[in-house]
Amino acid sequence: MNDWFDVDKWLIWNVTALLLAASAALVTWWLRSRRIQLSFPHQPSYQQEIMDSLYHNSPLIFAIINRKGKFQDINRDPDELIGYSKAELAGKSFFQFLDEQSVEKTRQTFLSTLQGEKLSLEVRVQHKQGQGKDLNITTSPVVRRGKIIGILVFILDISERKRSSERIRHMAYYDDMTGLPNRRFFTKRLQEKLDASRTTKERIAVCYMDLDRFKLINASFGRDFGDIILMQIAERLTRCLPNPGDLARMEGDEFVAVLDHINDDEDVRRRLDEIMAMLEEPFDLNGIPVEITVSIGVALHQGESDEASMLMKRADTALHRMKENGKGDYLLHTSEMDPIALHKLTLQHEMRQALRNNEFILYYQPKYDLGTGKIVGMEALVRWQHPERGIVPPNEFISASEESGMIVELGDWVIQEACRQNKVWQTEGLPCIPVSVNLSIRQFSHRNITNKIAKVLMETGLDPQYLELEITESMTIDFERTMQCLKELTALGVKFSIDDFGTGYSSFHYLKKLPISRLKIDRSFVRDIQQDPNDAAIVAAIIAMAHNLQLQVIAEGVESESQVQFLRKHRCDEMQGFFGSPPVPSSGFQALLQNHHVNAALSV
Repeated sequence: MNDWFDVDKWLIWNVTALLLAASAALVTWWLRSRRIQLSFPHQPSYQQEIMDSLYHNSPLIFAIINRKGKFQDINRDPDELIGYSKAELAGKSFFQFLDEQSVEKTRQTFLSTLQGEKLSLEVRVQHKQGQGKDLNITTSPVVRRGKIIGILVFILDISERKRSSERIRHMAYYDDMTGLPNRRFFTKRLQEKLDASRTTKERIAVCYMDLDRFKLINASFGRDFGDIILMQIAERLTRCLPNPGDLARMEGDEFVAVLDHINDDEDVRRRLDEIMAMLEEPFDLNGIPVEITVSIGVALHQGESDEASMLMKRADTALHRMKENGKGDYLLHTSEMDPIALHKLTLQHEMRQALRNNEFILYYQPKYDLGTGKIVGMEALVRWQHPERGIVPPNEFISASEESGMIVELGDWVIQEACRQNKVWQTEGLPCIPVSVNLSIRQFSHRNITNKIAKVLMETGLDPQYLELEITESMTIDFERTMQCLKELTALGVKFSIDDFGTGYSSFHYLKKLPISRLKIDRSFVRDIQQDPNDAAIVAAIIAMAHNLQLQVIAEGVESESQVQFLRKHRCDEMQGFFGSPPVPSSGFQALLQNHHVNAALSV
């Protein structure tokens, strides 16, 4: 858009200059023809009539300025242009109507024109009523008997064009809602500061800011109120960063700022604390106080090689690290962050290729009945069979897939493959047991999740009772939607369990209302039940509560016989963990079903 604007401006100015030059030539010819007619009375009269018509009816205003810079003649009344009549201009200096910034450059132009040059420039004049008017003037020498006796000045009002250009420039460089500069303007401004710092050695910091849980504000109050919050935040930040161009709005709820005149790292932290404190005061939305926290990533200018885009990238990287480790604070960029960010980007690219190349596989971990030792279920766990690195564990790629949104496509593949494999085993005569699959919050948020699951069951031929979906407590915050979704899937025959119970948004309300069949006690509680009395009490309480609600209980992460004994003592229904079996590939799990359907270590 910036390139288009410059080209368009160049065309307008040059066409205007060409028109003015052509008019200047015509009027010069007219002046000379008048002198010729005085010398030669027999010259045809129509030539004089044409020149008189040009003088009185030209759409352009042109004036004769004598060598002292005073008005000698003007072709028509300029009242509409600057509020003065021809009579008021007569004998007045051209310079007295100019603003201070235009006087000297106009004086130099007139001096050059009196030397025989033809020039064009923009000036600003003061209207009689006080407002400024932008004019384009083109000058040409007036010659009589071989001597320059004055200056012919063509005058064109370009005020509206200047206003239009300014509107276009504002649209290109400013955010229309908050009035703050946008990314394009800020990047340009930051680069100018960085260029200047190479001489001044001044330290500069870039702060990338993101509002925490802003989507919840939009969902709770609506986008109009969200926009009001953004405008209020812009106003508060402007108090901390009053210099124009030091603060900009990027996209959505992101802002970026530049801090200059920095003494040291402690100075940066002090100024960031001021910004955080400014935003701590609750915002008012129709009488409702709303508290907003902000996460900030900070990058310090490190040397002459720094460019604006690179510094902003570092600040953005620090921001993402801040949001991964917790929100509502700021974090300074360090060099160790760059390889991690690059690794994550590379990982996301490789994951897209892995989905296309069928590099993902499923491992299965058996679930055992604590009373009989029998395998009564299995959990499908995704693994990445990397062509160079071998098996990549999920903790290395799941978070990257969630950030990029690929978790939805990957999760859909897991459900499809788990159902397909389970149906194959059943067809081969192996025991019919349910397979459980974890649902990500992104998958669960899709409106067509029910149709997706129904389509998978139809395509694979798996009876819905042999599919169990595991959701986390955090997915139950939007209770109404969760209830509707679970009802639809339960109507298909699919079962649900709450995974990692006790680590998230625990509520007896959703346990009582939602169609859930079992709870999975998180491994963090199971791990220390023999050493930590609090964990032991929590596990015992969860089992008792679940049974009173007619829910089954499965403990995950079981690794020792003492843990098994404790769970049996408190009547836990099932267990999953390395004590029974680690996750194994499909061939290994098939062997478990064929040869060790009963685990001797668990059998009574």
